[in-house]
Amino acid sequence: MEGLTNNINKVLIEKGIRQTWLAEKLSKRFTIVNSYVRNRRQPTLELLFYIAQSLQLNSKDLMNSPNE
Repeated sequence: MEGLTNNINKVLIEKGIRQTWLAEKLSKRFTIVNSYVRNRRQPTLELLFYIAQSLQLNSKDLMNSPNE
């Protein structure tokens, strides 16, 4: 997934969902989820699918292409 970034922050803002909610849903520490949201770190594909499911989205909606 190198070169890819995610739209998790954008989706959370659009849906009015807090990072703390997502952290609880994923059973992850807030700092880990925050690193995904800020694109400092990318979730595994499996986790990305679970995040998309939790947010009622297609996993493709969470990713940007390298050129974006």
